Amino acid sequence: MPTNVIMPQLGESVVEGTVSRWLKQPGDRIQAFEPLLEISTDKVDSEIPAPAEGVLLQILVPAGETVERGTILAIIGGEGERGDTPPPLVPAPAARSAAASNGASSPAADPPASGGYTGHVTPVVARMAAEHRLDLGQIAGTGRDGRITKKDVERYLEARLAARMTPAAAGVQTEAEVAPWEKPVEGADLFKPTVDYSAEPSSASAAPRPAALAAPSAPAAPPSTADGELIRLSPMRRAIAEHMVRSKLHTAPHVTTVFEVDLSAVMAHREAHKAGFAAQNVHLTLTAYFVAAAVEALRAVPVLNGQWRDDGIFIHREQHIGMAVALDEGLIVPVIRRAGDLNLLGIARAVGDLAGRARAKALQPDEVQGGTFTITNHGVSGSLFATPIINQPQVGILGVGVVEKRVKVVTDRRGDDMIAIRPCAYVSLTFDHRVADGAAGDKFLNVLKDALENWTLTPAG
Repeated sequence: MPTNVIMPQLGESVVEGTVSRWLKQPGDRIQAFEPLLEISTDKVDSEIPAPAEGVLLQILVPAGETVERGTILAIIGGEGERGDTPPPLVPAPAARSAAASNGASSPAADPPASGGYTGHVTPVVARMAAEHRLDLGQIAGTGRDGRITKKDVERYLEARLAARMTPAAAGVQTEAEVAPWEKPVEGADLFKPTVDYSAEPSSASAAPRPAALAAPSAPAAPPSTADGELIRLSPMRRAIAEHMVRSKLHTAPHVTTVFEVDLSAVMAHREAHKAGFAAQNVHLTLTAYFVAAAVEALRAVPVLNGQWRDDGIFIHREQHIGMAVALDEGLIVPVIRRAGDLNLLGIARAVGDLAGRARAKALQPDEVQGGTFTITNHGVSGSLFATPIINQPQVGILGVGVVEKRVKVVTDRRGDDMIAIRPCAYVSLTFDHRVADGAAGDKFLNVLKDALENWTLTPAG
């Protein structure tokens, strides 16, 4: 008897996902619990095992489609069996916004202007259409019943970009003909603390005029010339790009304040206690200190532990601290839940566990959602200070620069000035100016600075 492969609920707050890749194809023999496909949810890819042994009879949800839990994804059966006609897939509601998926409440939104297109659109397609001012009526849908999928939009955008790169004599738009909202925005570079994954498309690529675009049956191979090649965007890189552009250009007015912190007390504490922490299988890193200090600062300035809503500013009672972890393909932000309830040992244990599983791609979808404040340690690559982009729908993000020895003028116990060499770092707070003003941002960093510069030598910190 055929067995249905069902879209699972991958976490308490995760009720939808995107089929990112099928690991088996129709006709392939499958063992029970063998990895069958990958589901992507907010930059986390999870392997879904086969629920039964048999042959993959039919794939019902193609890669790139976003659907809700309970949707039948595929059918497994025996040799020669045929899967019964399944119920229609359950697409993710178009009205669910990206903010809602992060725990924010927002009013239902209608799909973007479609130029006659009346089919269903997923939240990803709706967001991309709104962001790029797309007329969905010009995009050929390859999904079920002609629905437009994320891959259809990506192919449309790639072909449109290639068309613009051809000479004006070929009849495509020149720079002067491009609509103002489609031109690059000055100063819109994304904050990337590790590797620059951008690549310029080849000017030798040819494509039809945008008005005549239709999604091909399969994506074209990346254009390659003597000048270079186009690197296709991974789902993670595309998700990061969409999130950062939405945060910086369409959502929050960013403002940044920078302080310098003397980390002598923290370094002394770490040196005195890292062996004791190691005896409990915990690696004591500087990140743990910054998380603990950020919790204290958020308690002093709770508005920075909130989020903007149309009806007011919502203040979270708990401090759920996200920490940015750099992977080869991008940045991921696992969340330390209720960080305010943990001492330094508990925070250090959580930091090590989440960072290790992030690099091993073993995080659960729930573990990258629900953060109320984010810390990014861009100093690991030598950066002095930076102005990171706010992780929506949060209010602020703390950037930590490289720790280096600097010559400082300090005052001794008698009040005399003296020259000293101290380990110091720049810390930056970027925050949403709709929610907080400069005084609040400076107070936050003053509290954080005081906590770090006056750290006691007690084991728990």
